[in-house]
Amino acid sequence: MMDQEVAASPARSQNPIGSGAEYIESLRGRKLKVYLMGEPVEEPVDHPIIRPSINAVARTYDLANENPELASAISPLTGGRVNRFLHVSASAGDLVMQNKMQRRLGQLTGTCFQRCVGMDALNSLHSVTYDLDEKYGTDYHVRFNRFLARMQSANLVIGGAMTDVKGDRGRSPSQQEDPDLFVHVTRRTPEGVYVRGAKAHQTGCLNSHWLIVMPTMRLEAADRDYAIVGAIPVDAEGITYIYGRQSCDTRSAEGGDIDAGNAHFSGQEAMIIFEDVFIPRELVFLDGEFEFASTLVERFTCYHRRSYVCKTGVGDVLIGAAATIADYNGVERASHVRDKLVEMTHLNETIYGTGIAASHQGIAMKSGAYLPDEMLANVCKHHVTRFPYEIGRLAQDLAGGLMVTLPSERELRHETIGPLIEKYLKGRPEVSTEDRIRILRLVENMTLGRNAVGYLTESMHGAGSPQAQRIQIARSMQTEFKKELAKALAGVANASRAEISDDVSTYMARVFAPVRN
Repeated sequence: MMDQEVAASPARSQNPIGSGAEYIESLRGRKLKVYLMGEPVEEPVDHPIIRPSINAVARTYDLANENPELASAISPLTGGRVNRFLHVSASAGDLVMQNKMQRRLGQLTGTCFQRCVGMDALNSLHSVTYDLDEKYGTDYHVRFNRFLARMQSANLVIGGAMTDVKGDRGRSPSQQEDPDLFVHVTRRTPEGVYVRGAKAHQTGCLNSHWLIVMPTMRLEAADRDYAIVGAIPVDAEGITYIYGRQSCDTRSAEGGDIDAGNAHFSGQEAMIIFEDVFIPRELVFLDGEFEFASTLVERFTCYHRRSYVCKTGVGDVLIGAAATIADYNGVERASHVRDKLVEMTHLNETIYGTGIAASHQGIAMKSGAYLPDEMLANVCKHHVTRFPYEIGRLAQDLAGGLMVTLPSERELRHETIGPLIEKYLKGRPEVSTEDRIRILRLVENMTLGRNAVGYLTESMHGAGSPQAQRIQIARSMQTEFKKELAKALAGVANASRAEISDDVSTYMARVFAPVRN
């Protein structure tokens, strides 16, 4: 059954995808049911609003060819070199290399390259399926490894689908008036299961070959039908995609390449509607074991929150754009300009430092996969909910008001108006007016336009809102342990000398464990 499923679509041919160009071609002819701005999209690959997001994913293939040590790894499943987005980290060094790859791709695209959710889903499922099998004697881990090996061999893109539309946030999935507000199993057969519901703002879902559907929150016994994890081809029968709008997205369909700001690359989000979609048994990796939903969510968010170091690559581009426009305006040596660039860099590197540290302190799970440090992963993501906004504010400060009052590219190209724009929007004499406009449009794109979606709002809410990180940080604070450290050094009488608790022992072992690469 799984062999038939893998071979069923033109996107899953027997020859592995070898380049970005081959990846783009693999997306053609899938006959997806996609709606954008009220109209069905016949071929997403050729749609001007969608294509920049496809280009961003294609870059992940090309980077693996250009720099295999950075963007690929040796798979223990196939014995060959595979794209790092399909590799389960087997050491702290693997985790660190994920982060380095993510930063580089942010630098190369200036946007969300859409594969981190799938990568983090694969990594978290590796250990969760192992633990499930250990407890229940199931074969989820064997199924998962078979699926992953096939995905690696074909070099496909895996998308993660976790966030349900949720309905009334004060009610559990089983308490909703409409059961479809969380994805759930509607029917079970010996061959597999059928699922129904919707996943909201799913990153890069149309640009993937497969989706891994996962629960979005802690579940109780009454929510058993919502405890489902499975792999589904993107072009499976019964799926509808409703494309999400992005600020200034129609600029990509206007022609020209200036007003879009970043004409070649963008991110992608869509709502996925599942209408009794079939998942064969061989592709089900959790079904009804509701108590493992919270384990999966916690491990996934641990991976994914430190994955937000991708924003530092985007931040590098924005810092570069801010420094460039200061140069083009002739104020690059002003002390306040230099100070703002230093502050932007300080904030950007603070994000990166905590993400790398979370990976560097990764620990081995029973399955052999390595999990990042939970505390530092949450600190990393909490930085991301704040610092890009300040970096963006400083970039806008240095860009000036012209960034949002520029005339269009059509005026610049106009026979009569163009020369006037060339004359009156000139900065430094040796810098062309067009180049000055291009950099201003890039700053606009990253702080207000299409790619502000990924750099700002996604930074706030992706992988959980700020409060979600604060809850996890509070759980890992080890306040009582730290109080005892202070009391001991201060000479406080009757300071506790009790045995170290299990959670403190775990904390100490994690923080002070030797690093294994």
